[in-house]
Amino acid sequence: MILVAGIMADALIELMCARLEDMGSEYMFFDELRYPGEFNATWSIVDGAVEGYLEGSGRKVDLKDITGIYARYVNHRGGEVREDCNAREREIITAEFQASLMLLFDAMPCPVVNRVRASTSNDSKLYQEMLAVSYGFFTPRTLVTTSPEEAVSFYEACGRKVIYKSVSSVRSIVRRLNDADLQRLESVRYCPTQFQEWVDGVDIRVHVVGDETFATELVSAASDYRYANRSGDTVTAEPIELPAQIESACKRLAKDSGLLVAGIDLRRTPAGEYYCFEMNPSPGFLFYERATGQPISKAVARLLGA
Repeated sequence: MILVAGIMADALIELMCARLEDMGSEYMFFDELRYPGEFNATWSIVDGAVEGYLEGSGRKVDLKDITGIYARYVNHRGGEVREDCNAREREIITAEFQASLMLLFDAMPCPVVNRVRASTSNDSKLYQEMLAVSYGFFTPRTLVTTSPEEAVSFYEACGRKVIYKSVSSVRSIVRRLNDADLQRLESVRYCPTQFQEWVDGVDIRVHVVGDETFATELVSAASDYRYANRSGDTVTAEPIELPAQIESACKRLAKDSGLLVAGIDLRRTPAGEYYCFEMNPSPGFLFYERATGQPISKAVARLLGA
């Protein structure tokens, strides 16, 4: 029995449920929007073993029967919350419900994609850069600052070829810094911002799934190919083979971080150097699978025991 936890409005959750059905695998969808209420979890740890059950949609599944878990955590408050709660109390209760699922999945002995404790490196892009260097990757010159003056100096030192993005795991659009942006740099006083030297080359997304890798080369004129359509640009995606040492480094980086599935963002320079920008512990692989035909979701399903 495979557990898929999240919300059906999430395209990846929908994809994994469809893939498991196609493969004839038994699974249970645990709807976080209806937890608690229609969906509930009861569990305890006895002598180091997790005991309990999940129930929902008229089903009751013993935790011991679960062979793998695919989870996408959400911040949306579903389920039943007491009507007499104020906004702050509801926020606290929401956090407790989410934390309860995270703790349960972390305690389960089966494969989990991915355990929360293995995903914490994504909270700091700078920490991930330090990790990447230790596995043989190059990383761009980086500045994190709340000083507009330091940002301008960095911009000049990098020959005015700089991008900026968030420091944390909060998703942001990568943008090129240009002269017109300098007048807006005063805003960094209120939000630590990451600036990086622009690296010429081709983007590569590597999905590590256990011992398998799926590498996709992406070509676009946009600074951030994920949002190419917003700037009127296009993006092409092609499956590629990685050099053996780069493929090995990606696998070791993910494995040593405790991640069964990871999305690693690389850039190959014209000189053949591989730069690593970050590693996503909950990668959205739907676009890459559709664009290239790579069986990423099938590999994830096999990893979970399908």
